[in-house]
Amino acid sequence: MPERVDRDGTPAYRFLGVELTRREAAFLALGVVFLFLIPDIASLSDSLQLSVIHQGLLFGFAAVGLNLLLRHTKLTSFGHAAFFGTGAYATAVLARYAGVQSVGLLLLGAIAAATVMAAIIGVLSLRHTGLYFALLTLAFGQLLYAIALGQSALGGSDGLPIRPGPANQPLLFGTAFSPDVYQILTYYLTVVVILIGLFVMYRITQSPFRNALDAIGQERTRARFIGLPVRRYVWAAFVISGLYGGVAGGLYAVVRQYVRPEGTLFFLRSGDILFMAILGGFRTLVGPLIGGVVLIFLQDVGQDVTQYYEFLTGVVLLILVYGFPRGIVGSLRSGGIVNARLSELRREPSVLSTWGRSAVQSVERKVAESLTSLRIILFGVD
Repeated sequence: MPERVDRDGTPAYRFLGVELTRREAAFLALGVVFLFLIPDIASLSDSLQLSVIHQGLLFGFAAVGLNLLLRHTKLTSFGHAAFFGTGAYATAVLARYAGVQSVGLLLLGAIAAATVMAAIIGVLSLRHTGLYFALLTLAFGQLLYAIALGQSALGGSDGLPIRPGPANQPLLFGTAFSPDVYQILTYYLTVVVILIGLFVMYRITQSPFRNALDAIGQERTRARFIGLPVRRYVWAAFVISGLYGGVAGGLYAVVRQYVRPEGTLFFLRSGDILFMAILGGFRTLVGPLIGGVVLIFLQDVGQDVTQYYEFLTGVVLLILVYGFPRGIVGSLRSGGIVNARLSELRREPSVLSTWGRSAVQSVERKVAESLTSLRIILFGVD
């Protein structure tokens, strides 16, 4: 049963090690219900596709893993698609060459392969920090991409299908389902895995291990002086981060039943995963998940609207980044800029005209500065 506790003067409830205020518990319940209702909501509209949201959740889950590294150790990985792709290709290889049909066994294989890959790349990359670490992760990611692209056993640029056994698809609970039922069941499987993954990540970020990572992220030398095994702790965080990517990649392969290098291992996928974490709010637990859904949805809608969809997506993302500087979830939290502006608006509705004048003045000032800079570039300083 939930236990009532006091959290910094605010009543909260603790259950299974999770402390939530009444408001947070309500948002959590609404979020879980909404996730489970997505297939029904998607069936009501042609513009809202379940497969798009599903894909966004999977990449967002990989971003949740990357967030552990980004938020607490201040390390930026440019090659996290390596673990996503490793999980996806491990699933494909097990299905095609070992004849594994069970979704559970395929996912276990994906987790094992991604964990081993993360352990190896972590040992080789974490000797460096900052830009060198980022470039090393990028290099390892591109190396795996080149291997997948060049090996005929992995299908080259055509990729590998995942259609094992007489049923021609992975089996859920030992049963083959029709494509429509399979799509919905794998979605619910993804939701359950995500909820478990978020719970585990919450527990990690509430543990002394998180405090050690924060200390390492702030100042490595001081952390080492107080006795923290810096490299071992960061390596552990890197492996956990890669494991999340492997789970997401394995689920992606099971859902799509096909993997290709461009969709899983290409370096732009690493950029997407990194941007999802920042877009959703890398200082929050669920922000990267929201960022994943938003980015994949924007890319999908953009392709339907124009062939220059990347330009359209870029403009929308610029607006989101300027409007939500702490990420979408980070800005909506109590104390965020959106909440502060809404509170101000409720207190004094006439503040809207003040904001309008400030926005116009800001634009005028920026235009004048840009024209001055352009004049100096073309004609020099008078």
